[in-house]
Amino acid sequence: MPEADTGKVEKSFYTDVPQRSELFFLKGSNSYDWGMKNRLARIFDATSGRTVMLAFDHGYFQGPTTGLERPDITILPLAPYADALMLTRGILRSVIPPSLNKATVLRASGGPSILKELSNEHIAMDMDDAVRLNACAVATQVFIGGAFETQSVINLTRLIDMGNRVGMPVLGVTAVGKELVRDTKYIRLATRICAELGAAFVKTYFVPDFETVTAACPVPIVIAGGKKLPELDALQMAYEAINQGAAGVDMGRNIFQSEAPVAMIRAVRKVVHENMRPKQAHEMFLDLKQQQA
Repeated sequence: MPEADTGKVEKSFYTDVPQRSELFFLKGSNSYDWGMKNRLARIFDATSGRTVMLAFDHGYFQGPTTGLERPDITILPLAPYADALMLTRGILRSVIPPSLNKATVLRASGGPSILKELSNEHIAMDMDDAVRLNACAVATQVFIGGAFETQSVINLTRLIDMGNRVGMPVLGVTAVGKELVRDTKYIRLATRICAELGAAFVKTYFVPDFETVTAACPVPIVIAGGKKLPELDALQMAYEAINQGAAGVDMGRNIFQSEAPVAMIRAVRKVVHENMRPKQAHEMFLDLKQQQA
């Protein structure tokens, strides 16, 4: 039996201090359950409200992408500088050390390769496995306007239903196929649909008038890095997106295909979390690149 509590005659109940109940810091997320908020708080920094996600899930449909031939060599040195890793469960299990204390966002859709119609995706992992792997979120592509648009939307809604049962956020990724125009009107449409269907956050492309995209989307948006750009251009894109309402970036090729990937992800962090201007961040990149040479 435990001993009686006799340490103090008078207990401190602080009757004059109301219990604090603070709002969750992330846009549109205050009504989620505790577990879902906790997972999101591991992806997004609570101080800045933003995230630097490192995307290297490209192999699920295009095989050994340039820069990802050996993720154990090219990605592991970058991982400590990311807030979250976006990857497949295969690479997580085979390459990422369990001791690496980073949030993970798992690709949960798949099916066609680059040789087939990409919009013909299905859910490609069970939610139990995402929980087993201690993921912070799962992600699926949504092909608005694509040949298999409805199927991809149903994939998203099924994942959201499964995620809600276990407190797992779902990232809706707006995919742009060969036949679709990546313009502002389309991106507003695609991101809003993902949010309306229950995605906890959305990944999309940076477009002109991006502030109208973030204003019309009631949940956080992170931007995709897209194709490889010169480092200054990629930093400029990240800076403009953040200043137009983005909650972070999910960059892949613009980091791991850089001539100095560690220097690049460190510069991206400065832009995203500290609002460092692109030219200053690029100078930092060049200095770090020189030091690593």
